[in-house]
Amino acid sequence: MNIFFLGDIVGNSGTSAVIDNLNSIILEKKIEFVVVNGENAAEQGVGITEKISNNLFNSGVNVITTGNHVWDQKETANHIEKERRLLRPANLPINSPGKGFEVYNSKNGYKIGVLNLMGNVFMKKCEDVFESANSFLKKYKLKKDFDFLVVDFHGEITSEKMAIGHFFDGKATMLVGTHTHVPTNDVRVLPNGTAYQTDAGMCGDYNSVIGMNKNNSLNRFLKKDSQKNFPALGEATLCGLVVECDISSGLAKKAVPFIFGGELSK
Repeated sequence: MNIFFLGDIVGNSGTSAVIDNLNSIILEKKIEFVVVNGENAAEQGVGITEKISNNLFNSGVNVITTGNHVWDQKETANHIEKERRLLRPANLPINSPGKGFEVYNSKNGYKIGVLNLMGNVFMKKCEDVFESANSFLKKYKLKKDFDFLVVDFHGEITSEKMAIGHFFDGKATMLVGTHTHVPTNDVRVLPNGTAYQTDAGMCGDYNSVIGMNKNNSLNRFLKKDSQKNFPALGEATLCGLVVECDISSGLAKKAVPFIFGGELSK
């Protein structure tokens, strides 16, 4: 059983690369379930639209997670109420539209829980993520409520991501960090069997500043004339990881980093 996770899709470059290449990757890697973070997939580089969501689902994506930019496209608040395959962080305020956790069926018949969480440090205000995680683990159990559990932790700092990774070790199939758009070289299976990566990186043009046009970004840092951030449009690199799962335990047997195309594959 192989689960494929892709980091934050950024702008048209990242969206097109996922749509154009995912089917062949699924076949080559024998993938049974695909989770992507789509919170930067819109043309503007922030948020996601119904059209983009549907295009990603039609290309082979099973679930789309998000983060702090989930509401940046106004239509998302309505769309997420109808589309159970689109998640927002579970620890957003309780009256937020949509859900942060759902159980899905894989194409080979397994139940896969997907939990979307957002960190507290240097992020938009949300409920305490460790309290939310603790409440979740008291309510749901691996191999009881689902066969496998994928956790997307959308956070700013490495220490918070590593801590939540250890907190879920042995209780989730995989915990993957998103948000910082740079893939970390620490893909591994933790001691109790949970696959982990501090940040999956992004699906976008790496000849950029975290997916945004580099010249405009430099001008902003240098306090020169600049525009609002907008995505770079060069060839995208797809970044994430493939996790081979143990069917009997629901934990990870093997975790392999995935980098395809664009600047990082040269």
